[in-house]
Amino acid sequence: MNVNVTLLLTTVPDAAAAQKLAADALAARLCACVTQLGPVQSSYHWQGQLETAQEIQLLFKTSAARVLELEQYLQANHPYDTPEILSWQAAASAAYGQWITSETQRPLHV
Repeated sequence: MNVNVTLLLTTVPDAAAAQKLAADALAARLCACVTQLGPVQSSYHWQGQLETAQEIQLLFKTSAARVLELEQYLQANHPYDTPEILSWQAAASAAYGQWITSETQRPLHV
């Protein structure tokens, strides 16, 4: 049986920004895994100009319980004024989906 997980993609300007976003999101248990893709070349319209930039893509794997917090974290800590934050649901194998769920749970304090 498959387990639903959420994938979240963003781009950042350099490896230092990628490392910081990934490390902090993992430390806060906002995601179970971050895959750094890239470098990639992005072309886009920005403030009336056609721009091209080398960027690093980050693919975060998280549970439905943490996706909103992860999006809020990225909005607050991303180096871009208007960060690319794309998310979608994916069906993961049972074992991988359960791993993502368990890794994004926070310990209970009693």
